Amino acid sequence: MANNSYSGVKNSMVEANHDGEFGCTLKDLRSLMELRGAEAISKIGESYEDTQGLCNRLKTSPIDGLSGQPADIEKRKTVFGENLIPPKKPKTFLQLVWEALQDVTLIILEVAAIVSLGLSFYKPPDAERENCGRAAGGVEDENESEAGWIEGAAILLSVVCVVLVTAFNDWSKEKQFRGLQSRIEQEQKFTVVRGGQVIQIPVAEIVVGDVAQVKYGDLLPADGVLIQGNDLKIDESSLTGESDHVKKTQEKDPMLLSGTHVMEGSGKMLVTAVGVNSQTGIIFTLLGSAEDDEEDEEEKKKEKEEKKKQRKNKKQDASVENRKKAKAQDGAAMEMQPLNSDEGADAEEKKKSNLPKKEKSVLQGKLTKLAVQIGKAGLVMSAITVIILVVLFVVDTFWIQGLSWVKECTPIYIQFFVKFFIIGVTVLVVAVPEGLPLAVTISLAYSVKKMMKDNNLVRHLDACETMGNATAICSDKTGTLTMNRMTVVQAFVAEKHYKKVPEPENIPSSILDILILGIAVNCAYTTKIMPPEKEGGLPRQVGNKTECALLGFSNDLKRDYQAIRTEIPEEKLYKVYTFNSVRKSMSTVLKMADGSYRMFSKGASEILLKKCSKILTANGESKVFRPRDRDDMVKKVIEPMASEGLRTICLAYRDFPASEGEPDWNSENDILTGLTCLSVVGIEDPVRLEVPDAIKKCQRAGITVRMVTGDNINTARAIATKCGILLPGDDFICLEGKEFNRRIRNEKGEIEQERIDKIWPKLRVLARSSPTDKHTLVKGIIDSTVLEQRQVVAVTGDGTNDGPALKKADVGFAMGIAGTDVAKEASDIILTDDNFSSIVKAVMWGRNVYDSISKFLQFQLTVNVVAVIVAFTGACITQDSPLKAVQMLWVNLIMDTFASLALATEPPTEALLLRKPYGRNKPLISRTMMKNILGQGVYQLIIIFTLLFAGEKLFDIDSGRNTPLHAPPSEHYTIVFNTFVLMQLFNEINARKIHGERNVFEGIFNNLIFCSIVFGTFIIQIVIVQFGGKPFSCVSLTIDQWLWCTFLGFGSLLWGQVISTVPTSRLKFLKTAGHGTQKEEIPDYELEELDDMDEIDHAERELRRGQILWFRGLNRIQTQIRVVNAFRSSISLYEGLEKPESRSSIHNFMTHPEFRIEDSEPHIPLIDDTDAEDDAPTKRNSASPRNTTPTPPSPTPATAAPTAPVSPSPNQNNNAVESSNHLLPEGPKSGTPSAPGSPLHSLETSL
Repeated sequence: MANNSYSGVKNSMVEANHDGEFGCTLKDLRSLMELRGAEAISKIGESYEDTQGLCNRLKTSPIDGLSGQPADIEKRKTVFGENLIPPKKPKTFLQLVWEALQDVTLIILEVAAIVSLGLSFYKPPDAERENCGRAAGGVEDENESEAGWIEGAAILLSVVCVVLVTAFNDWSKEKQFRGLQSRIEQEQKFTVVRGGQVIQIPVAEIVVGDVAQVKYGDLLPADGVLIQGNDLKIDESSLTGESDHVKKTQEKDPMLLSGTHVMEGSGKMLVTAVGVNSQTGIIFTLLGSAEDDEEDEEEKKKEKEEKKKQRKNKKQDASVENRKKAKAQDGAAMEMQPLNSDEGADAEEKKKSNLPKKEKSVLQGKLTKLAVQIGKAGLVMSAITVIILVVLFVVDTFWIQGLSWVKECTPIYIQFFVKFFIIGVTVLVVAVPEGLPLAVTISLAYSVKKMMKDNNLVRHLDACETMGNATAICSDKTGTLTMNRMTVVQAFVAEKHYKKVPEPENIPSSILDILILGIAVNCAYTTKIMPPEKEGGLPRQVGNKTECALLGFSNDLKRDYQAIRTEIPEEKLYKVYTFNSVRKSMSTVLKMADGSYRMFSKGASEILLKKCSKILTANGESKVFRPRDRDDMVKKVIEPMASEGLRTICLAYRDFPASEGEPDWNSENDILTGLTCLSVVGIEDPVRLEVPDAIKKCQRAGITVRMVTGDNINTARAIATKCGILLPGDDFICLEGKEFNRRIRNEKGEIEQERIDKIWPKLRVLARSSPTDKHTLVKGIIDSTVLEQRQVVAVTGDGTNDGPALKKADVGFAMGIAGTDVAKEASDIILTDDNFSSIVKAVMWGRNVYDSISKFLQFQLTVNVVAVIVAFTGACITQDSPLKAVQMLWVNLIMDTFASLALATEPPTEALLLRKPYGRNKPLISRTMMKNILGQGVYQLIIIFTLLFAGEKLFDIDSGRNTPLHAPPSEHYTIVFNTFVLMQLFNEINARKIHGERNVFEGIFNNLIFCSIVFGTFIIQIVIVQFGGKPFSCVSLTIDQWLWCTFLGFGSLLWGQVISTVPTSRLKFLKTAGHGTQKEEIPDYELEELDDMDEIDHAERELRRGQILWFRGLNRIQTQIRVVNAFRSSISLYEGLEKPESRSSIHNFMTHPEFRIEDSEPHIPLIDDTDAEDDAPTKRNSASPRNTTPTPPSPTPATAAPTAPVSPSPNQNNNAVESSNHLLPEGPKSGTPSAPGSPLHSLETSL
């Protein structure tokens, strides 16, 4: 709490000056916002009389809002603060350098180099030098022996280079993501009233005293008091953990809190607290996201290390760990684990529920595994190299020459051992592919940046790569496939069906008056038609597009809806039933002058017509409307409209005479019956021009597009045919939500996976579907095992109710324009132009990421194999590595850092869309790549060994083999080194193609980074060889030696052509590598050890079996993955809020409305879900008990265990969700019940 009192003090000094100007202080408002319900109302009554009084004190008007003058806004910002929560400080460059230095291999090299430096200054007396054996003698030249320090210094220098490059990469990545972050924040706008005008301003511009309009789907950006509301229901689970929606009214509970979601209704609120003074801000301050950030990072690191060491003494440490975790969760997500998180049953539960939570992105799983395997091999090789060198030296000196160990010679011998050790470490450095994570990050970061230009705003990095594997897209119709510019084109009014909008004269004026009045008051007042921005353009539609169509209809009938709204402002509406996915209609009640009530309704025609018992005739009278007439109307009016792809909306009204008294407004069923039908209109939403083409591309790329819509089935079918989702003559099926539900449920009403499996492969259109149906379909496809590959599903959504489906999908796309905040929070990628063709771009980029990494792997592995073998055999045969430590480090730099930059930034081409998606278990290294790697490796080894053992004869120079300790560099070895590097350079061009294409130069100039890196490396290589001298163990070469080296390098391009002639199909013996991890590979006992790890890290598991210490040598890989994770956590809308699956945090504060539909199936990251059967039941019942209200976990019946007990959930949300899936709040993520009481209470316990 220290921070709070501190900010209180700070602000009270400011308050003193401004007290006279506003009738209440920051402190008053802040204490007001801490109250709820009745207390809050009595407090407002005591202090301000009513909300009007509060408005007067804050100098604002509930109707016109603030004046909007800059001076006034500025003053409010100084007195009450800005609506910003200060972001975390980015890591400084020095911190990043320090992190890069933590790499174990580098540390070992530094130590070795320092020892070598120290020893080089030791000079034994000359006389004894001769007695120390052959290898030590032979240094006649004084200057030479003095230059012994150079090698050590050069190693240190190259370590510095590597560290700086790594740090710079991390830094630029972090910078990019900060930019992305701020871009996401700027995208967020909110509607406020200023100077009587309704305008949209960025969330950060909201000030205390603003009057904001809140509507269905909003994420509230500040705290406030409700001034006027219609049927407003709020999901406050992000603050309280209670999943029931809270009804907000002026009389009972007017307090609206930031970070909560509007689930229904609309209204206006007076903003009373912003930024750090709002409820969310207070929590952020408590968590210290603004202050204790540096130690936060340190803590995170320490915690990781400690976790590894402290498997044994974990018990007493658990509480510390938890406290640290709570801090480490980026300040936003709270950890509320009880401190003894390892006690018996708790731990069992936790293990079960923790496992499937975090699914590593497919690619990262494969890469980590591959990197560990390569690293292990390198480790073994380097150890053998050192051992062989030492043994050879000892045998040669003490046995063959028969010398005894003399005290004076010790330093010289030690110098040899240090040299051998350095060679060993260098082999290891070259073998460990620390460039891998770098390549992934660069590739992803580059793609994300470029995807912005293609209207994809990526919120979670790995979504980009998952998209490349997508096999199915479930798309909304409205706004994604269509333009979302609705217009009324047909109408049935006064018993006549008009094929185009009728002239006002043709409609009886009594009917017209009621119709226009109904349209004006029964559309949300936030919806309006504005004059066009450009002369001669189309009028701008603001708000709900269907309502815009109706308002446009009223304009076409030459009537002004705005005049009616001015006469009947929103405050005068007696009661509003807002639209939601269950009602599928909206109604508004007006109180007439004579005390009677009139209710206007609009909604989906087939639903509303069932509620109509009368219809208006041509002379303006009403006549009885029977079910028979209704069927008639459906056939003659509604179906013809729908088959043309129109959306049909019915407009109706009902009078409640004054004599009957006031009806009971809460019994909706009695109110919404006996309506009188005014009109049925057909609304057209034209298909976007680019969509049919985009869908063709998807189908060619092996991706199935399905349309899931709330519209009528005929409309849906017509649009699907226009888009090309349904082609004439196909046997695909279109279902309505009801029919779909009937087919997938058994007699008991439970969903059965087998039944879904019968339907989904053929299903192309799901019409009149509820959000629950959408979620069921997505889950059914993901969990299905019918096809040999697990389906990877992308889903688009815009409404609040699409949240569960967006979260369940592998990649959720939210609409940037039409989407609600809730949908955006739940999504992975935001489509800034709402356009389906942008999804195709995302697929292209995703596949490109995969290919870029494969290209890099192909290059990297060739270098690895060759360098390790050369160093190893060279050392064994000549007792000295042909490639010196510094040279190896240079090669390492080229192939790791530069190559990852060059190959990871290849731009995508249309050709990527011509192949089928890779599955989850497609290996990273295909047979073709294996063929290229081995083929090139063989070529390079032959050349190098020829040069090494016959080079002196070919070039007629001195042999460089068997030189004494501090001998000057030889031309011979320089040629070997130079040829080696040039072969890598030319092979980098080969690596651009991985599917065995012939033309490796195709499109090379589209990638400037690639050209400049290859060219730059070549220049540096010339400098190193010609002027590198002693530090690089090089001698300058003559022109014809250079030409030979270049020619031999160029040979690898020619050889590449030879390799691609050999058909891969002949080479059955080639193994693929880099599969994902299979479930069976995790033995039970290890799962137990893993129960308190944040996620199962494949690398960790491999390591547990030994050499943990050495393997911290791969720690750079982890550091970089950690950087990726850090971005991932800093990229969502608020600092560190994440998809629940992507973090093992418990309550994610203020993130998505907590409507994870309890998944009965664990999301197992594993490729084949076959043995989910055995362990599913145990996992199934481990859903955690929630804060305060214990709810039995309610399993959705799922295939894996139809036997699971189905328990009724007392916790049915009150917005009548279909009973198939109980929406549970995001309970604490691991299976531990969290602390009771208010969020602040639990905060303090966890801190």
